[in-house]
Amino acid sequence: MTDASPFCLPLVAILRGITPDESVAHVGELVAEGYDAIEIPLNSPDWREGIARAVQAHGDAAWIGGGTVLQPEQVDVLHGVGARFIVTPNTNPTLIRHAVDAGLQVVAGFATASEAFAALDAGAQMLKLFPAATYGPGHVRALRAVLPKGTPLYVVGGVTPESLSSWLASGADGAGIGGELYLPGQSPETTRAHARAFRLALADARA
Repeated sequence: MTDASPFCLPLVAILRGITPDESVAHVGELVAEGYDAIEIPLNSPDWREGIARAVQAHGDAAWIGGGTVLQPEQVDVLHGVGARFIVTPNTNPTLIRHAVDAGLQVVAGFATASEAFAALDAGAQMLKLFPAATYGPGHVRALRAVLPKGTPLYVVGGVTPESLSSWLASGADGAGIGGELYLPGQSPETTRAHARAFRLALADARA
């Protein structure tokens, strides 16, 4: 499937390790900064409650999703609390089909062309090269030569404000930003400051 990304800002904010008590404030700062795709990975404390609270508070303004999704049962929980997308760290066609059947957007993790096509064949609407820093922008450029035109491709893992432009120039549509955006325990204001640095880097890359 090669539909365009539904995210207006092509930066997925990843809040790995955030707690339910923190999620609403941090997501609120991201929304205020113009982010409309926010991922809470499932290896975060009490992720179900954290995602549910974020959806209740900000689900009308942003896509709230779960990351590091590995099991169909987790997809069902996410669907039940109102998450709109999932992100996987790997290519699992059975999981992808289950999530698509549930009506969720799937950002499927992959590394090779074979994995990318397996994910697309299973119905994934978007691809996530992970870990991107291991492969480099040249890998994205080579993949673009064989992937179906228009396939949304995001890069995740080691992306910084300084390197974002090179990824976009290589053919990536956007990026997922994790450790450079959020570390457990930091303030919501710090999260917003980091988010702004990426947003400004995106604007510079597009100029």
